[in-house]
Amino acid sequence: MTRQPRLALLEALGCLLALVAVWATAFLAPFGHWLDEATLMGFVDLHSPWIDRIARNVGRLADPQPFVVAGTAMVAVALARGRPRTAAVVPLILLGANLMTQWLKPVLADPRVSSAATDLHVQAASWPSGHATGAMSLALCAVLVAPSRLRPIVAALGGMFAVGVGYATLVLAWHLPSDVLAGFLVATLWTALGIAGLWAAARRWPSGRGREAAVRVGEALTPSALAAVTAAACAGALALARPDAALAYAQAHTTFVVGALSIAALGAALAAALAVALRR
Repeated sequence: MTRQPRLALLEALGCLLALVAVWATAFLAPFGHWLDEATLMGFVDLHSPWIDRIARNVGRLADPQPFVVAGTAMVAVALARGRPRTAAVVPLILLGANLMTQWLKPVLADPRVSSAATDLHVQAASWPSGHATGAMSLALCAVLVAPSRLRPIVAALGGMFAVGVGYATLVLAWHLPSDVLAGFLVATLWTALGIAGLWAAARRWPSGRGREAAVRVGEALTPSALAAVTAAACAGALALARPDAALAYAQAHTTFVVGALSIAALGAALAAALAVALRR
């Protein structure tokens, strides 16, 4: 089955349209403002010294220094596997996604947190989240450089990593939920553009290397599905430890529960979808 660069370009266009939709909802719709704040308050109300400590440690995994180290390691892996084109595309994806995010922040800066939430101090120039962009771009590039048989597992772990970083920024009130969703989409947009370039180059200048073993759709999705089930089981076990408190919290923060699940679903789906797209 020939890989069509235009399919990757269509995926990039879909990400761009989704990014515009997230922006319009978060910035222009009163319901979007309320949804952002209500979901954020659910994360912030989880505040405790040990949760904040964990969140800071997880959030720092997408800081510039570990980001550069991880990106360099991915380029090295691609070169070691004899994939120079992939090695060249990885830094373009990482730089392009994160430069776009840093450009959009001041251009679209807006104080979206209302005066009713005076204890929150999310910066006006926060959309999209740089940490979410960095984490998701690293996760997707890891899938791209991994051998075909390992991509499903890497996608599952990468999705968990990106979601974990996104959650950390919300617990610490560094960002609003729409910032995290936008960061995920910016990273996926640039990954799709990078893949389109790779596939176009492969059609124009075949490398002569043998193709990797194909992975079925079910095989590509299974690790991500198992990761989701495991995460749900862990959350359920924590809730059962204090069922009354957990139920009361969920009832008081229903929007938070839906928002948290939506962020997790998007993060996992984007990484898993890339493993599916690259399965042949």
